Amino acid sequence: MITLKSPQEIKIMRSAGKIVGDLLKTLGGIIRPGITTLELDKFAEDFILSRNGKPAFKGYVSTFKKSYPTTLCTSVNESIVHEIPSRRVLKDGDIISIDVGVLYKGYYGDTAWTFPVGGIDAHAQKLIKVTQEALRRGINQARDGNRLFDIGNAIQSYAEKNGFSVVREFTGHGIGTQLHEEPAVLNFGPPHRGPKLKSGMTIAIEPMITTGTGRAKILSDHWTAVTLDGKLCAHFEHTIAITNSTPEILTLPSEEK
Repeated sequence: MITLKSPQEIKIMRSAGKIVGDLLKTLGGIIRPGITTLELDKFAEDFILSRNGKPAFKGYVSTFKKSYPTTLCTSVNESIVHEIPSRRVLKDGDIISIDVGVLYKGYYGDTAWTFPVGGIDAHAQKLIKVTQEALRRGINQARDGNRLFDIGNAIQSYAEKNGFSVVREFTGHGIGTQLHEEPAVLNFGPPHRGPKLKSGMTIAIEPMITTGTGRAKILSDHWTAVTLDGKLCAHFEHTIAITNSTPEILTLPSEEK
């Protein structure tokens, strides 16, 4: 069942979103060659706790009945999502997608950005830019009266126009008092299909776009998803609220609100 949120609930979600938005902006200033993904995770957990939030991913149980052990998902290069932070050292030329969620006063915020590590090549730069723009175009379709698939169609069309592929095995989702609520928000599909979007809906839109085929496989840790062909993947996500006018992004950093 798709639930509509009250203005008071959206206010709390706005505060939750501010925590993770500010966190990712701060992480962008410390990501560099030589740092480990586990160091980024420790910084993130301390940051969230200092703002009276709780890491949303830590302890989350997957369909494989595995409990996620850390605060961040730190997916590097060909990793799509859910790579567990470790002693992996970031290298010049890598790209890293950081996905993070927070629970604050009973409500969730969820966001992801992809960052360059040092200097990256032009193709990786284009991938990041296109994925970020695809998210913007998807968000622009999240308007009262539109249909759910309008979001995914905007994402898919822009990605494929630029020579990239959308990962289809993973989707965005509704969000609120649960990290994952209905509906599933696909990053592909025909326009003008699916449930009608209504003011008060809160959803996380998160395109995952690759330079290859877009097919994925899950590694033996039962969490990390990588591209089947080893090609690069970028991932951007925002939690948004559908309103009577333009959609509101709830996970922007403070100064961008």
